[in-house]
Amino acid sequence: MKNILSHKKVLITGANGGLGVAIAKELATLKCHLFLTARNRSSLEQLASDLHEISPEVEIFSADLTKEIELKELEKKVRSTFQSIDILINCAGVFPVASISESTLEEFDACFALNVRAPFFLSKAFLPDMMTRQWGRVVNIGSSSAFSGFKDTSIYCASKHALLGLSRALYQEMRDSNVRVISINPGSIKTEMGKKSDDQEFSTFLNPEDIAKYLAFSIAIDSELIAEEIRLNRFVIR
Repeated sequence: MKNILSHKKVLITGANGGLGVAIAKELATLKCHLFLTARNRSSLEQLASDLHEISPEVEIFSADLTKEIELKELEKKVRSTFQSIDILINCAGVFPVASISESTLEEFDACFALNVRAPFFLSKAFLPDMMTRQWGRVVNIGSSSAFSGFKDTSIYCASKHALLGLSRALYQEMRDSNVRVISINPGSIKTEMGKKSDDQEFSTFLNPEDIAKYLAFSIAIDSELIAEEIRLNRFVIR
């Protein structure tokens, strides 16, 4: 398949997390221009150093996406560097684990700010450019928790249900502009965040590199075929 992603400009949030790193490396091999953001600048600098040899361009910007002022600074920095982007990958997320009685409104607000509000803000910021060009991709990294509920994760599950609803609405809104909004919903992943799921066996979790390859394949399809909602689980032969 022709590499239509070569030299596409991609913004990845949460780029220093286990899945974010895997996505960045996969898209770097496809010669995308990458703009990576996360809170920790030192980890972004290390990732950029690792990717410079294989990607045409790697830019970084550290930001706390729960804060509106830093979201606006991120948009400003992206536009000053790339003018606009072709692909937005909302990968940043937080996974609070606590019973409802132990959860706080502050934790609820922080989770929704990162898991839902930030994707909304960035979609609102960059979708108009994609619509003008009649080409673009928005990928929202959801979770199997968007389709179910699990104990001690009420805040997280609620946020992923909300993100799925946002993805579904934007998919319908963008389809006539040839802009594709894709919701990718993996089960538990072998990342530091995944280790918080202590009621499951970590060895059975998905490899982030496999998810990254599936994501790259999905956004590279440019025919009439689309899978707007992708659920990824581990295939085990019993």
